[in-house]
Amino acid sequence: MVQPSLEALEARFRELKPPMTAREAKVEANRCLYCFDAPCIRACPTHIDVPTFIRKIATDNVTGAAVTILEANLMAATCARVCPVEELCEGACVLGADHKPIEIGRLQRYAMDHLYSRRKLPFTPAPPTGKRVAVVGAGPAGLSCAGELARRGYEVTVFEKNPLPGGLSTYGIVVLREPIRVALEEVAMIEALGVEIRTGVEVGRDVQAPELLRDFDAVFLGVGMGAVPHLGIPGEDLEGVTEALSFIAETKLAEREGLERLRALPVGRHVAVIGAGNTAVDAATVARRLGAERVTMVYRRGETEMTAYDFEVAFVRNEGVELRFFSQPVRILGEGGRVTGLECLRVELGPPGPDGRALPRPVPGSEWVLPCDQVIKAIGQEKRVDLFAHFGLEQERGYVNVDAALRTSHPKVFAGGDCIRATGEAMTVTATEDGKRAARAIHALLGAAALAAD
Repeated sequence: MVQPSLEALEARFRELKPPMTAREAKVEANRCLYCFDAPCIRACPTHIDVPTFIRKIATDNVTGAAVTILEANLMAATCARVCPVEELCEGACVLGADHKPIEIGRLQRYAMDHLYSRRKLPFTPAPPTGKRVAVVGAGPAGLSCAGELARRGYEVTVFEKNPLPGGLSTYGIVVLREPIRVALEEVAMIEALGVEIRTGVEVGRDVQAPELLRDFDAVFLGVGMGAVPHLGIPGEDLEGVTEALSFIAETKLAEREGLERLRALPVGRHVAVIGAGNTAVDAATVARRLGAERVTMVYRRGETEMTAYDFEVAFVRNEGVELRFFSQPVRILGEGGRVTGLECLRVELGPPGPDGRALPRPVPGSEWVLPCDQVIKAIGQEKRVDLFAHFGLEQERGYVNVDAALRTSHPKVFAGGDCIRATGEAMTVTATEDGKRAARAIHALLGAAALAAD
């Protein structure tokens, strides 16, 4: 395999959508109709006032536009890059029926880049309330909750088990969609509001749930999901088998160190990616851009059952990635301890399973082998059942049960993000909204308690 040049690598891992110039942003902003009861606001899970922030860009008040955005979404720089805008705000734009919809995501990014480049703190926190809140997990849900509470005068401490905060934004979103720099800039803004973030601290190991319940007035769990589960097939311990999130995380951390480090990352010549969600698409894209000659996504259902967005599927096909459907991996083949192939069975779809999706049924005698020297698992993530048990929380199928205010079965504990999303799509923007909603509920709870004490 020929390693790509540094110039080629820089081009391959540059952000897919370039930043707007001031002129481009103003021209695009002036296309907006500034609709009354705008459908783009209703389509945004965080309900950003899109027409107002776009009008501010059109009138050269870009800082004001950023503040308007942040009033609704503290993770706006990330969301501007990773939100499926085609399915959300831009998909709802009234100009989309007969014209090109407004590029809301790129305009949001323009406003956020403007603010962060000037290192301005958009809000002044309220006077201290004397109340303390613990947040477990420094991903979008946890940071959103922490920032919203800090703005209201709460003393917030975030506990994050990884060396760097930011969660999926830091570790799990591919560089060409969101550089690690952007995620860490958002973290710095949350810290500037007065939030303390303790990294390398795992709840249940370094600090115990009873300690948090004793020392803090409320706790918010924004832990996301756990590790990628095992396939449960022979050969999974061979060299060359990895899981998608750690594979993507390596590229994020390497890009932070420099292109030479990124180029040094090992990637196979022929890569098999097991799965068909957005993470599988990202892993396949990264492998291809790192220099893999052939990348094949293997999925046990058909194209219409893929969980990746349609535009993501079209994108990965354009990258030269092959998709093999109705194929169930049954064994990873190897020689000398290294991967040499992926053995699969043809399957056909049977009746629906417990989740309502059709269950694949193997076709006897239909074995076939995909030659490969690397296998990347992208088959979802395990749930954090043990952590939830530490707090004594009610669960359902491994997800935390919460009420409309995102309060768990424990009166002091709230939760949001992927760990509560038993149904619906798990997106950065929905996790951010969860954090904001939980912060409001915690504020209502602790504010009412303070008044009662008076």
